[in-house]
Amino acid sequence: MSKTKDMTAGNPTKLILFFAFPLILTNLGQQLYMIVDSAIVGRGVGVKALAAVGATDWIYWMLLWAIQGLTQGFAIYAAQYFGRKDYDGLNKVIAMSTLLCAVFGMLFTLLGLAVEKPLLTLMQTPADIYDGAVTYLTAMIFGTLIVIAYNMAAAILRALGDGKTPLIAMCIAAVLNILLDLLFVISFQMGILGAALATLISQLVSFLYCFFVIRKLPYVRASRSHFRPDGSMISVLCRFGIPLALQNFLIGASGTMYQAAINVQGSVFVAGVTANNKVFGLLESSSLSLGAAANTFTAQNYGAGNIKRMEAGVKASLKIVVLLALAVTGFVLLSREFLLQIFINPAETDADLALEVGKRLLTIISCGMIVLYLLNVFRCIVQGFGNSVYSMISGILEAVARVVVARIGMVTASTKLLFLTEPLSWVSGLVFIAGAFFVVRKRVYAVYGREQ
Repeated sequence: MSKTKDMTAGNPTKLILFFAFPLILTNLGQQLYMIVDSAIVGRGVGVKALAAVGATDWIYWMLLWAIQGLTQGFAIYAAQYFGRKDYDGLNKVIAMSTLLCAVFGMLFTLLGLAVEKPLLTLMQTPADIYDGAVTYLTAMIFGTLIVIAYNMAAAILRALGDGKTPLIAMCIAAVLNILLDLLFVISFQMGILGAALATLISQLVSFLYCFFVIRKLPYVRASRSHFRPDGSMISVLCRFGIPLALQNFLIGASGTMYQAAINVQGSVFVAGVTANNKVFGLLESSSLSLGAAANTFTAQNYGAGNIKRMEAGVKASLKIVVLLALAVTGFVLLSREFLLQIFINPAETDADLALEVGKRLLTIISCGMIVLYLLNVFRCIVQGFGNSVYSMISGILEAVARVVVARIGMVTASTKLLFLTEPLSWVSGLVFIAGAFFVVRKRVYAVYGREQ
């Protein structure tokens, strides 16, 4: 039986919650990839190995987030066709998205290999972890086509209202990832390289599972004719996807500047920030999932012209996200020390210093969760309205704020300012996108009319 969901009918709050829940679990599973890698590397190999992996975080996120933005943009268009029950158009979207992903995947791979070492040098990566960082990052970049294939398949399924299949795929892959980590890193003693290979193999399994489910959907029957290049369709998909890819790329690029400010503090400081980053990935995943649910709900109803339902979905999404952000903040403040010790062995030399850095940063980050959650959800809602440009501008403002604050903190040697960099950048992005939401909303009403 199909797991896809038509969101143009039914209670908006229930639809968003039931759709978001498996997405939250899926994103938690995806974060488990990096968490298991880091935990095994950090506790099994050492603090410097953990720092080497952490030194690559923002560079790899820059690539990964660009991929996710691109595929999310393509999927918005798919959701609109699904909402209006135009299945021939849906198949054309899927076919053209596949071709574009292959092209962008190869471009991202070549670009990543070309800039990884210059970026690590520019970021002033400490000499004692530089070689390990290059090893890990190179392996992950070579797996770009695998990553873009999974993200496109999962994005298509989410656009059709199916949040369960990506969850099942991720559960399977998460278990495989743990087993392969133990095999490659501990048994075969492959170190950092083994952790990267375990992640990529596991993600390949995720893609294959999603791909076979998509092929079984009765209304997904892409033929050769659908794969004939269509200039107008490609143009529209790029208009949706490229601004989101650029938004995420710039956010990641600004993060490399932030990482540079962190790196000059030394490898122990880097290890503490890395442990925080891994916990932060779990914290952010819930808001990304709610954003994806709000995005699918909005896009499907936009395609169907159901403006009143879009309005109800917006209100439901904002209520849910505020309550969830408060709950997450409370949980982290109560368990932050335990969470950080998953990655850092307290008995190791310099572990106390690394844990203190992570604890201070995690306290500040968790208190800013409500800003981040609102930022992600507002962006996704605006994208669902069919506007990715305002989302991109919000990302640019966030990136600029991150670079400016991190640079000031670096020049003044103020670790307090470095700890505040992320929350201040989120505020910058939120102020713009919240205002943009009302502008886009007014335009949509002007086209469809408030009363239906």
